[in-house]
Amino acid sequence: MSAPSRWPPGRIRAVLFDLDGTLVDSAPDLAAAANRMRERRGLPAVPEGLFRPHASSGARGMLRIAFDAHPEQAGYDAMRQEFLAEYAGALLDRTAPFDGVAYLLEALAGAGLPWGIVTNKAARFTTPLVAGMPVLAGAAAVVSGDTTPHAKPHPAPLLEAARRMAIDPPACLYVGDDERDVVAGRAAGMLTVAARYGYLGQGVSVDTWLADACIDGPMELLKLLDLA
Repeated sequence: MSAPSRWPPGRIRAVLFDLDGTLVDSAPDLAAAANRMRERRGLPAVPEGLFRPHASSGARGMLRIAFDAHPEQAGYDAMRQEFLAEYAGALLDRTAPFDGVAYLLEALAGAGLPWGIVTNKAARFTTPLVAGMPVLAGAAAVVSGDTTPHAKPHPAPLLEAARRMAIDPPACLYVGDDERDVVAGRAAGMLTVAARYGYLGQGVSVDTWLADACIDGPMELLKLLDLA
């Protein structure tokens, strides 16, 4: 896959990534937290594969699959807080970088391209997760879902990351596995890449997101950037 012709040499000066489903596979720990809640209620575990497509939705997605629970239901907030506590206590048990991420980040650093993380995950989870994964130690900026007054698909978190990195937003590339990532990136004036290997829901057509490019694995980003 070659870079689109509208990406002239030097156009991209920094790369920003979504976290869950783009840099790291956190679905096993998210699913485990929901299944511990089911076990506490005497219910059998739900197969991890049923949770995986909804991992980008965090607590909302996990509770929907585990209990068919929805935010408008009575008692939902208490259930959500219970899930978040479960997840916070074991968010690094099985979470790991996707294959190729370590090499990708090393290659970006070697090419003099700073990279950062922009996630809707709250800082109470983002901070320990990033700190606990050495592969992510080189992030030039980490912006969580509650760092700015708005979360994605609002462009504010992406603009904040660009500000922290002292890079003009149009010189940034944003990579994510959810349509809101592309919407936020476009609104911030950045180039966007859709990660088709992430937590895509059933029947999702990435082509409808209007990203500037799509990749089927982390290493393909290097080809887009002419670094492979």
